[in-house]
Amino acid sequence: MGGDWSVLVINGLVFVLGASVGSFLNVVIYRLPAGLSLLRPPSRCPSCLTRLKPYDNVPVIGWLWLRGRCRYCALPIAPRYPMVEFLSGCLFWLTFFICGVSLKTPGYWVFISWLLALAFIDLDTMTLPNPLTQSGVILGLMFQALLGWGTGSWTGLAHGVVSGFGAAVLGIWVFDLIRLIGSLAFGQTAMGGGDAKLAAMIGAWLGVKLMLLSSFLACFVGALIGGGGILLGFLGRRQPIPFGPYLVLGAGLAMFWGPQMLEIYWRWLGF
Repeated sequence: MGGDWSVLVINGLVFVLGASVGSFLNVVIYRLPAGLSLLRPPSRCPSCLTRLKPYDNVPVIGWLWLRGRCRYCALPIAPRYPMVEFLSGCLFWLTFFICGVSLKTPGYWVFISWLLALAFIDLDTMTLPNPLTQSGVILGLMFQALLGWGTGSWTGLAHGVVSGFGAAVLGIWVFDLIRLIGSLAFGQTAMGGGDAKLAAMIGAWLGVKLMLLSSFLACFVGALIGGGGILLGFLGRRQPIPFGPYLVLGAGLAMFWGPQMLEIYWRWLGF
């Protein structure tokens, strides 16, 4: 019985950690594109600019307790704030559930944080900020180096860095090629340069195979939703849409279930 309670507490703490990180990600998503400091001023209401109390900032619960309105001016607080916190908490828990107590767990928590920030910034601004994609590539290479070092040899460390770097370069090449072909085919810019950098970041973290799988899943889901939106009249044929969220979705699926997907695919081909 005590063991069951300890497992429940640990899982709850993991979720709270993820939701707390999600609270800070809301700050990053709002302030980074605007060129504002991530640390100062402290959290405040976006409407009346009143500094929030610590109990107003409790992830998810704070928004529910206030019924989605500012305590001071009573104006609505966007439901996306608790949504990002809840999503981050769930993804942290899912990572812990799948990877357990291993080096991959804290590493993937960092990766997830970068992915969530980039996805929502792209939805808001149609941009993928260089500070996030570039730092994400560096952190991904460091993660690969740590995984390689975990094998107990310098060879493993070097292999991790080289494979991560190669996957990052390939990600840039693949999406630069897609952007070139799309621009020639449609007579307009088909994809932003930030998407190639995001693909490079995914490659640095996940390697060549899972980066390519992420890209395929992103293109498939993007084509499905984009095509459906055009058919239903929600989107225009030349209306630009952010591709970053699809890449982030593909990366998440590949990170958690990529090896199983590839195994099913190769088995289907008869290999």
